[in-house]
Amino acid sequence: MDDRGRELADFLRSRRARLTPDRAGLPEDGRARRVPGLRRDEAARLAGVSTEYYTRLEQGRAQNPSPEVVEALARALQLDLSEREHLTDLLARPSAPRRAPVTPQRVRPGLHLMLQTLDHVPAFVLGRRTDVLAANRLAREVLTDFEALPANRRNLARYYLLDPEARTRVGDWEQIATDTVAVLRLEAGRYPQDRQLADLVGELTLKCPEFSGWWNDHRVLHRSHGTKHYHHPLVGELHFSYESFEPPGDTDQTLCVYNVEPGSETAASLRLLSAMSIR
Repeated sequence: MDDRGRELADFLRSRRARLTPDRAGLPEDGRARRVPGLRRDEAARLAGVSTEYYTRLEQGRAQNPSPEVVEALARALQLDLSEREHLTDLLARPSAPRRAPVTPQRVRPGLHLMLQTLDHVPAFVLGRRTDVLAANRLAREVLTDFEALPANRRNLARYYLLDPEARTRVGDWEQIATDTVAVLRLEAGRYPQDRQLADLVGELTLKCPEFSGWWNDHRVLHRSHGTKHYHHPLVGELHFSYESFEPPGDTDQTLCVYNVEPGSETAASLRLLSAMSIR
């Protein structure tokens, strides 16, 4: 089995293991379960395929399953949208390896202007591998000054997981860290030949004690919106509702905006932080 097949096998097994018969709507049959979750024959029955075929899928030996089979698998294993996307990526068998482009990513002038226009809230642009391609002044103040780092070290995952300051500055650090690992997992399925991503995963494996466990959980996430909480050393607690979306024309970039409630304590703290940063 090649690396792609092993990744598919591990993902399917991990999703099958989290489902109980009760949650899947199956009656208990009284047979002892050696491992948690559904058996292969139960997953196959729910997907409407033979146990033999499902086993071949889980072993990475089934070639080019139809969209109908992929959809049936997603329903049977109760996959969310990010997991469905990941499964589709893992089942793809392109004629040539899908490689991430090697040319440096650039943020177009219009996006740079947008970041400066959004000067009252933190905003930044992420590229592949959660590389920080651009950030406005408040983003650099709330998180860290990415522009002060060498260009090849400006990476959000590296900041969250390896910078000691992040563990104290980021509220609910473990949740944010696991979400970030899940984002990287999703991208690894999309670009299995990305050498820079493989190098980043290797670095995080060596330097972050928790990373391997989270990575091997095979959780994936396509982040679009949510909340963030930071403990800033100068202005205290900051609470944001963030929105992330792909700017038109580049699906490998993500614009992230940390919104605040008008009149809130966070809004007042950001005004103070902004005034302090331009002195």
